[in-house]
Amino acid sequence: MKFQLAFGLVLSGMSAFAIAAVSPEEAAELGKSLTLTGAIQAGNEAGTIPAFEGGLREAPAGFEPGSGYWVNPFKDEQPLFRIDASNYAQHADKLSEGQIELLKRNPEYYMDIFPTHRTAALPQEVLDASVRNATECSTLKDGLALDPACRGGVPFPIPKTGNEVMWNQQVRYNDGKFGTTTSSSNSWIVASNGSVTKASEQATFVERPFYQMDVPGRDEQMYTRVYSVTKEPARRAGEMTGYTDFLDPTSRARRAWSYTPGQRRVKLAPEFAYDTPVASMGGIELFDELFMFSGMQDRFDFKLVGKKEMYIPYNNYELYFDCNADTQLMASHLNPECERWELHRVWEVEATLKEGRRHVYSKRTYYLDEDTYGAGLYDAWDQSGQLYRSMMLGGVQFYDHDIPYIVKHVIYDFNRGMYGLINDALSGGYKVLESPRSERELNPEAIVSRESVR
Repeated sequence: MKFQLAFGLVLSGMSAFAIAAVSPEEAAELGKSLTLTGAIQAGNEAGTIPAFEGGLREAPAGFEPGSGYWVNPFKDEQPLFRIDASNYAQHADKLSEGQIELLKRNPEYYMDIFPTHRTAALPQEVLDASVRNATECSTLKDGLALDPACRGGVPFPIPKTGNEVMWNQQVRYNDGKFGTTTSSSNSWIVASNGSVTKASEQATFVERPFYQMDVPGRDEQMYTRVYSVTKEPARRAGEMTGYTDFLDPTSRARRAWSYTPGQRRVKLAPEFAYDTPVASMGGIELFDELFMFSGMQDRFDFKLVGKKEMYIPYNNYELYFDCNADTQLMASHLNPECERWELHRVWEVEATLKEGRRHVYSKRTYYLDEDTYGAGLYDAWDQSGQLYRSMMLGGVQFYDHDIPYIVKHVIYDFNRGMYGLINDALSGGYKVLESPRSERELNPEAIVSRESVR
């Protein structure tokens, strides 16, 4: 009996603890043929993708630290060529179905392709942790959970499964060590008739406790925490929402909450997950497609297809900081003059709805930049197999903080002929926090008490 009990505990331990993701021989390529986060170090044979040289770490002339405005280091560049409805077929192998659909529907729309710059740069401590993770990090519970030992870096610099790529996407170093805020984050909805509505204006806070291993009091299972305060429309001013995600969502599901001034109390909001539409984004985006994907991976089978070259939004300083609200929105699509497209290698992951599970989508495809796991493209199909929505998510390098910052994006709803521009903080800018907030400050009741008096 004692032997059986001991043997059972051993088996239990084998399923609970992390198993090396790759062999030491594979991991030895990090810093050689691969970057320290697992991207291919070399450029491509055609010379259209350059070799990685450490990313962009120096600020261009005119940058003012703390201004919330990051100067475009490529403002004088000219596009190499243009893709539009007349020639997209020649480039179809490097375009998503969503991009092709957008070009087919809008003869006046185009994509200017600029020289590729691999600007992604991360702090050395994050790079070191990524190398460590290569042989020490693993997913648990059939890919649905992540071992806390993975904290501090890219969990899987050499991913082998779709789940591993999606974990890289979810915990990416997007907000620095202590978080980012925006004083004015806007969501715009453009209807099929071309009318523009500001769905909301919010102050937001986002942090990644995944990288806060030396911050006292942080729960090692927590990896993302977000909250927002609504400023507009006036009828919803003062509303607040927030959520926290954990590394093992099978045992600790997303903890979401909401507050409305009329009720004057904080309520748990378990509905802030999966295919529930996000009200503050005009319902055009779902909770599990925030930042492309957010939450638990249990409703879809995620298959790693491989890596390919694609034109994705990248180094979008013009869109983030220079195109104002009147300029960036057109009747059927984002103003192409505000966009910048570059050729990058991406990880392709195909997600198929599991049998017996419910969701508005039947299939999704993700194309995630190999250097950031954040920038890229995303397509989703409805239950009849028709292309439903597509997202183009680009970013900018915060060169003074070593952060590839990727939040502002456009999402197209092809079923309803409308689109949304989300996380547009032109009027307030973005701010990187230099010190951590305490657990007491980030308690929902404390947030409500503090923000309600502002």
